[in-house]
Amino acid sequence: MRWIITTIIALVAGFAGAAAWDYSGWGVDRVRADLIAEPQWLPEAMTEYQAIMMAEQIAPLRAELLTPYPGAVFGNPEGSITLVEFADYACGFCRQSLADVNALVAANPDLKVVIREYPILSADSADAARMALAAADQGRFEAFHNAMFAQDGVTVETIENAATQAGVDLDRARASIEAGEFERQLQNNVFLGQTLNLSGTPAFIVGNKIMVGAVGAEQIGEAIAEARDS
Repeated sequence: MRWIITTIIALVAGFAGAAAWDYSGWGVDRVRADLIAEPQWLPEAMTEYQAIMMAEQIAPLRAELLTPYPGAVFGNPEGSITLVEFADYACGFCRQSLADVNALVAANPDLKVVIREYPILSADSADAARMALAAADQGRFEAFHNAMFAQDGVTVETIENAATQAGVDLDRARASIEAGEFERQLQNNVFLGQTLNLSGTPAFIVGNKIMVGAVGAEQIGEAIAEARDS
């Protein structure tokens, strides 16, 4: 029955119908009949198709995705496995996922986490993203990232509270923000997110997997293990 999965993937992906039938040795009526008899093959085919599509989306962007804004990284900076997270400080699911990511870092000494600021929820989250990149310039990114998610919401006051707790030089950070030093990075993150069709946060990318939402440490951990073995 493996040929049915291949045929379905070919059809959904828009390959020439004749080529699919040549490969399978059967016609469309036989495919339909076998799917009616054993419909469990369709979910498997769709899962494989989605995996192919994700890999094709990621491939041309991989080098850029895996290259962090200098300092906007935690875990093992030289790690052999990279987890990319698109995050918004105004996102409750990102806040919920912070413990999962930190647990994965603790459990995987070869894991490098690249955070891509993706402030799509509010103007205040964009201000927090700018402060995060200013913190990265000062080697205080992880401290700010954790402190910001510990705040009660995202406001001018909570952003400055988090920056102060993280040991950020606020005068230096404000000067960099006012000079527009982080706008290109934020625009590029939006471009990457839109190219990957990321409609929400958090979004995690590791290996050839894209996972959107608070999917939990177990699912991300499985994707990390799969990327490590590939």
